[in-house]
Amino acid sequence: MRIYMQIPALDDKPSRYYQLLLLEDLLEGWTLVREWGQQGRSGRVKRDHFEDRESAESALLRVRDMQLKRGFKVVFMQGQDQPV
Repeated sequence: MRIYMQIPALDDKPSRYYQLLLLEDLLEGWTLVREWGQQGRSGRVKRDHFEDRESAESALLRVRDMQLKRGFKVVFMQGQDQPV
């Protein structure tokens, strides 16, 4: 599952992005990868491991909602079970 969010460029501030990826690992766990930064520059990455998919999806939704409150807009969403 992948969610890509963005805040457009305003005046002298460049656009920013925030990307969430939910990946199954080889040991039957799940990893939530968060990447954020300014568009066109290398960003920061954080990875969190979860024992089950439900916990990982819950964390993904919490982070997504937090970023939506900060002004990000969902630009792209991909995955079989897209969160609402």
